[in-house]
Amino acid sequence: MHTRRSLLTVVSTAVLLGACSQAQTPSAPQTPQVSVVTVHRTSVPVTIELSGRTTPYLVAQVRARNDGIVLKRDYKEGSDVKAGQRLYKIDPAPYIATLNSAKASLEKSRANLVAMKAQAERFKTLVATNAVSKQDYDNAVSSQGQAEADVALGNAMVNTAQINVGYTDVVSPITGRSGISVVTEGAFVQASAATLMTTVQQIDPIYVDVTQSSVEGLQLRRDVASGKLKLNGPNQAKVKLLLEDGREYGETGTLVTTDITVDPNTGTVTVRALFPNPKSVLLPGMFVRAQVEEGVNENAVLVPQVGVTHDPQGHATALVVGPDNKVQLRTLQVAGTHGDQWIVERGLEDGDRVIVAGLQKVQPGATVVATETAAPPAPAANPADAAATQNAQSIVADAKPTQQRGVSAPTK
Repeated sequence: MHTRRSLLTVVSTAVLLGACSQAQTPSAPQTPQVSVVTVHRTSVPVTIELSGRTTPYLVAQVRARNDGIVLKRDYKEGSDVKAGQRLYKIDPAPYIATLNSAKASLEKSRANLVAMKAQAERFKTLVATNAVSKQDYDNAVSSQGQAEADVALGNAMVNTAQINVGYTDVVSPITGRSGISVVTEGAFVQASAATLMTTVQQIDPIYVDVTQSSVEGLQLRRDVASGKLKLNGPNQAKVKLLLEDGREYGETGTLVTTDITVDPNTGTVTVRALFPNPKSVLLPGMFVRAQVEEGVNENAVLVPQVGVTHDPQGHATALVVGPDNKVQLRTLQVAGTHGDQWIVERGLEDGDRVIVAGLQKVQPGATVVATETAAPPAPAANPADAAATQNAQSIVADAKPTQQRGVSAPTK
């Protein structure tokens, strides 16, 4: 019995040691799998997002040009008015009286002119026969001239009085949208004080004035001179607009002018674009963000945003699978975003395979199994995905700044 128990103990120990030996045998490591996108050089529209405000195409402040009491307001506040349409009526009674007085003075001057002219004609005949003196004739001619001047003065006074009567009808100088009335019926307005009565603004079309850094302007001119960028032509750059709520405005505008003076306080210049505004969505003074198409970069690489990370120094980096299936770390020079992709100017070559999935599994130098995945479709020339662009630019804003036409290289 004792021998049998010893034999069982030996067998159990052997089995246990065999199991432990099997548990301690390491399994062969598996090669990590990653998803890659093969990138290629392509032409990419160069856009820059600038902030600014809307400005009316035409604006007219309607002010009093006569002293008097406002008898009537003839328009509805906020309505569209035509050029020449009467907006207010000022009491015309004193100006009509002045006009009548001027007309009476004119008639008196005309009657006097008839008499002076007849006298001068008679003296002209009599002086030839020495019936009157030469001095009397000269006096008659002089009186005729004074009478003619009195008639001319009377005409001027009548015209002035008629103009003042006309100013009692306060009309709109332009066609546009009327504002809130500053004065009410019964108010006293003064021409000397140029009393403001209301404002009329034309908002279709409407200007959008945005500011651009002078440094960005210098970089743009350098890229054009080097041939990196090709402009679309003067006053032909297209502009898309993002409203205050983040939505894209439905109409496309064009650049019309750029100010030639740099603001010494802010280091910026004003860029003006013109937008159609048929539905009056844009109102004067609104804050907007304009996406300006500056030109075309014909030698850029588009990389999905998920394939680009950033080191502690704020440099953009990407992991690339080489021909030997080993991972390489690349430092990139980015120039902003295009839709949901980064625009890479340096650091990648045509045909490089950028890792877009499985980044957390690998390190530079590791061997991987790369699986090609479909690249996201390239967005249109004027990016319509405002949300993606805004998200990318929010990342940029939190990064260490590196000047690239208004886009900073983001940090992680």
